[in-house]
Amino acid sequence: MKKIKLLLACFCASALLIGCNEDDDSNNNGGPSGSNFEQNFGSTVSRDFIGQVVNTNNQPVVGASVNIGSTTISTDSNGMFFANEISVKDKFAYITVDKAGFFQGSRTLAPTSGKNKVKIMLIPNTPTATVNSGASSEVTTDSGSKIIFDGSFADENGAAYSGTVAVSVFHLKPSDENISSLMPGSLYAERENGNEAALQTFGMLNVELRGSAGQKLQPAEGHPATIEFAIDATQASLAPSSIPLWHFDSAKGWWKEDGIATRQGNKYVGEASHFSWWNCDAPFPTVHLQLTVNDADGNPIANSSVAISFGGNPWPAYGYTDQNGHVSGLVPANETLTVNIFNICNEVAYSSTIGPFSSASSLTITATSGSAQTVLVDGNLIACDGNPVTNGYVMMTYGNNRDFYPVTNGNFSFNTLTCSPNQPFTLRGIDADNLQETGEINYNFTAPQTNIGNLQACTAVDEFISYQIDNDTVYVITQEVNATLGSQGQVNGLTISGYNEQTPTGSASLYIFSQNTNTVGVYSTAQFSLESGQLGYIGNQTTNDLVFNLTHVGAVGEYVDLNFSGTYVGQDGQTHTITGVAHAIRSF
Repeated sequence: MKKIKLLLACFCASALLIGCNEDDDSNNNGGPSGSNFEQNFGSTVSRDFIGQVVNTNNQPVVGASVNIGSTTISTDSNGMFFANEISVKDKFAYITVDKAGFFQGSRTLAPTSGKNKVKIMLIPNTPTATVNSGASSEVTTDSGSKIIFDGSFADENGAAYSGTVAVSVFHLKPSDENISSLMPGSLYAERENGNEAALQTFGMLNVELRGSAGQKLQPAEGHPATIEFAIDATQASLAPSSIPLWHFDSAKGWWKEDGIATRQGNKYVGEASHFSWWNCDAPFPTVHLQLTVNDADGNPIANSSVAISFGGNPWPAYGYTDQNGHVSGLVPANETLTVNIFNICNEVAYSSTIGPFSSASSLTITATSGSAQTVLVDGNLIACDGNPVTNGYVMMTYGNNRDFYPVTNGNFSFNTLTCSPNQPFTLRGIDADNLQETGEINYNFTAPQTNIGNLQACTAVDEFISYQIDNDTVYVITQEVNATLGSQGQVNGLTISGYNEQTPTGSASLYIFSQNTNTVGVYSTAQFSLESGQLGYIGNQTTNDLVFNLTHVGAVGEYVDLNFSGTYVGQDGQTHTITGVAHAIRSF
């Protein structure tokens, strides 16, 4: 899925605060001051955020410093971070991420009232070349972009520098499929006259200069560097003869118009008086748009990728819906827009056209066509002490894709667009406060609802069985947990069992048994039965609508995973609900 030539500024459901890096002095940024620009951002609101920081191989970056306003936190072992009840602006929020060995990463977004979700990809900061002061030099990237120096450099205090200069350069192409995660902020900009703009990028350059002692350097005053942007082949026919230049103000979180670049063959050429990110962009007038994405039953579709493009430039901008199905931001005014909604395999599940919009607007989209099949995934995450996890998340893996979802007061619930019926996936629950997790557990999507049951985040526990009757105590069994195949003379049978001597309400046990199957699939009490002291016996003779989802059967020494949910008539003659999960190591 290619992204992005037009990034509709701030178009995302996630956001994090206006942060400021101490290394970035606003006096060194040049361009317009932006002193009144903040008036566009609306009133101060409180918002919640969840995010992940990864490298360019999409692997988590551990221990990155995440700056959200006055709060600084570190990413965990999965590259995740959380920030709740953060004061941001209604239409603008800014987050920065720093980690040794990488360029600074950042994101500028328009927050919604739900859990805002963000993903930031950090770029390795490796010197491209070393040049010397006092002599003209040039540094060329693999793409053909170029930086030309006249040899005059200064430190951040303006003092002349003499010596070697390490030059790190990264050219971000408009056709890069990860551009929305790699670029700084968003393509939200301030024009020279102080007006807002959304930008259509024709390429970005990030340049950092370091002296022999590691100090940051800039071109000396009055000695701007020449910058040459290689024009992406996909835009060669669209690129105008001249285009505004913009630099990213990392202290503020938005782009500022700062000069002109002229086209010379297959390059844009301009000047940079200082270095951060520079960008060749065509600006557009904007309006604020909030979309709500629902399924055919009116349920919000959460954590889905939404892409918006328009006829003048078909390359889309992307955002993620929050748990309320909301996504918002600035879009080009007076343009007919195409909306594509993607399933979890990055396939278009729904497409429509909307607009044009001449003023701020809200719109609800019902994804009813194409392959837009939604599945509700819900469950509970409990800590090792048996209490609900209040600060955590679940990681979902499906094929080569990975996504994350917040846990609120021990619960997680989200509608997602699936790729195919009974698609397998894994879940891993993380308790961020206690730094414990569940390990990966196998499941299959079951429409219209996949009930996960109760997961326990307890790193020291390798296997467990948990279940809950109605809304009563969650029983988590971690003692004598066992899974066997072909037991009790049944060649095709499967048994999972466990027993706790002590729980908050006394001992607990559960016995799950099948006489006739041990293969992955979805079953009823025609194949499986349950028995415990808490619920009695539930089998084929019991009035019930239980569904057993056997999602993984490993070899001896590997895991057997099963979950179950539904209703049954108990020994008291009353109808009860039950949900459960078994994650047990097979002994034979």
